Parts: sequence; C-alpha cells; structure tokens
Amino acid sequence: MSDLLVEIQSGVVRITLNRPEKRNALSQAVVAELDRTLAKIAEDAAARVVVLAANGPVYCAGHDLSEMTGRTEEVYQSLFSACSRVMLRMRRLPQPVIARVQGTATGAGCQLVAGCDLVVASDQAKFATPGVKLGLFCTTPMVPLVRSVSPKFAMEMLLTGTPITAARALEAGLVNRVVPAEKLDEAVAEFTSAIIAASPLTVRLGKAAFYDQLHLSEAEAWERAVCVMTDNATRHDAQEGMEAFVQKRPPKWTGE
Repeated sequence: MSDLLVEIQSGVVRITLNRPEKRNALSQAVVAELDRTLAKIAEDAAARVVVLAANGPVYCAGHDLSEMTGRTEEVYQSLFSACSRVMLRMRRLPQPVIARVQGTATGAGCQLVAGCDLVVASDQAKFATPGVKLGLFCTTPMVPLVRSVSPKFAMEMLLTGTPITAARALEAGLVNRVVPAEKLDEAVAEFTSAIIAASPLTVRLGKAAFYDQLHLSEAEAWERAVCVMTDNATRHDAQEGMEAFVQKRPPKWTGE
C-alpha cells in the first residue's frame, strides 16, 4: 500500500496519510508525494474541495525523526524547504483544504492542520508543537500556527510543547468544529457539500483574496477587496447567481 492514498468522488479529493505504523510521520518521500499530488489537484477542474485525512489512531506525528539524525546542513535545508513548499502550495491551491483530524497532530502534523483552510476534529484529538522538548524549536510549524491563533496562545504551545485538547483548540481558533469520532465524516461532509454547492470560480477568487489581504494594511486590504469583488461581479457565475436569486430558482454554475 502507498504511504499516501488519493481518491476523488463527486468533486471531493480525499488525501489520506497512510503510515499508521509510523504514526503517519512525514518522511521525505511522503512530503514529495504530497507536493506532487497537490500540484495535480490544482490543475484538475473536477476537483472542488480537498480533505486531508489519516489512517490509524494518530493523525500525524510530524517529521520522521529516523531520517533526521546526523544529517548535513544541506539535508536539513532541503527537508524543511520541501515541507514549506507543501504548505505554500496548500495556501495557493484553488480548492479549499479541510483537515479531518481523528487523532493527535504534533510538530509538522500540527503545522499541516494549521495550514488547512478548515479543520474538523474528533473530540479525542490533541495538538502540540513539542519540538522545544527535543532541542529543535518548531519554527516552521510556527508560521501557520501563529496565523491561526493569537500570538500568546501560539507562544504557549511553542514554548511548553504541552498538548492541547480539541476543545481548547476550538476555543483558540485552531479548529472549526469538534465532534464525536463517529460524527467526523458527517461534519466534514457538511463543509464539502456547502463548498461544492457554490460556484467554483467564486470559491477560487475568494480563497486567493482572503490570503492575499492578510498581510496588507487595512487601507490596502480594502483596495484589494474592491478590485477582486469588481472582477467577481463581472463574471458569468456572479450574474447568474444574482439573477437566480431574483427569479427564485437554483443557479446554474459554469465556473466562468
């Protein structure tokens, strides 16, 4: 079996980490395959939303430490750069990415979760950035983490390495929804169904604009938002959506 499983059904692409015996640790091979997979999805018009899941009791234990001892500076640079490319690819992916977290996510596993657009977690899930306990601060996981939660909360996780519960992660804004394990797929489906029901063009424009404006000043963000919304309003799907609303009928999206 592959360490990374990919299937698509009715517009939903499900990517599953499949190294349960290794706690779904991110080996160099898995990171490379994930990068290639996301690149293909970005070009697939049939793919409307991505679900990032995992097999076994652990969601992802982060980097595969068995590959990280006694390496050269060049190897470490390559490894962390490859993982960072995956995170940026997720951000820039036209399709929204939903993390389906059934178990513990630590280190680069927590990084994966924080880098997703939406997160649904089991009430048994836990999250941690424990690198400080190993002498290797979770500096790369810090990047998406501090963009998901407050700086104070992020520093607590990063400086202590102490796992937080799914309930606390929900309060902090790291996850969107916490449900019993048996309701996990149902909760994910609620998100995927809502996204697929919308215009794919509108979702693509909206996701890109959301992340583009995060680093801008308020005035620059308004300027960017006006430009995007003006462009969006001239597109076929926006006109169709508004006409359908006025005419009290379901819209027919073309993605244009």
